[in-house]
Amino acid sequence: MPRNSFTSANQAQIKWSTPVDVSHSPFPISFTHNILMLGSCFADNIGSIMSSVGFHTLVNPLGTTYNPLSLADSLARIDSALPFSPSECVTIGAGDGRVCSFLHHTRHARTSVDEFLADANTGLASAHDFWAQAQVLVVTLGTSWCFRRVDTGTVVSNCLKRLPSEFTRFRLTLDECVAALERIVSLAAHRNVIFTVSPIRHLADGAHGNQLSKSTLLLAVDIVASRHPSSVAYFPSYEILLDELRDYRFYADDMTHHLNHLNLLNYYKANWLLVCCVFFMLYVQSYTFTTL
Repeated sequence: MPRNSFTSANQAQIKWSTPVDVSHSPFPISFTHNILMLGSCFADNIGSIMSSVGFHTLVNPLGTTYNPLSLADSLARIDSALPFSPSECVTIGAGDGRVCSFLHHTRHARTSVDEFLADANTGLASAHDFWAQAQVLVVTLGTSWCFRRVDTGTVVSNCLKRLPSEFTRFRLTLDECVAALERIVSLAAHRNVIFTVSPIRHLADGAHGNQLSKSTLLLAVDIVASRHPSSVAYFPSYEILLDELRDYRFYADDMTHHLNHLNLLNYYKANWLLVCCVFFMLYVQSYTFTTL
């Protein structure tokens, strides 16, 4: 075929994305539900949009968290409401000097131990009260890579810019991921749980390393969801962004993070609520997830 025979008419017939079929959730969600959302920055973004359109959401009360073990620890702390103590206070490194804990994101850091504890425990009590009334838990998993403290052997949510020698980095096995997710489901008790895997790639370990990490998470979620079909669901946000929205027009300048909802609206040309929520598809009367 001559090179110039590939015309614009041919291009118009090509599908430039792979539509992802999104099945209905096994349980309904409505505007009256309290929804606790934990996980990566993808949870922050989606949670903010959901809140802006009227959902009752609490998003990452301890801060952005990426790995399953830290997410389980965060939920356990919210569930127990055990106050943070001075022994858990850590000085952020790299000359920062502020005080935080290994369970918090640095946005919770304060200039003194007293300030940090006052803020952390007020926030924890508020999160516990919200959780006590919540009907739905949404967990967005970012990576199966973790950092473990050398001195205590505990896994941290945030390294707080401390020296690399203070931690060892390791990737969770499939069994370890499954155990962490089962712990989350157990803590959720009578609530419904939605797992999703963040579509934001972690490329520090290379494209293949990212796939190994995400694949471990995907397999773990599939195992746990199959064990609890009536109360645990998976939404394919990872698949939607990497297949249906894989055109780089829908990505930010770093080619890793997705664009905001206004850019996606130009693609879908549909109800902007469907676009903004991406994985919380709201159907007008049933309030269940629906296909794009």
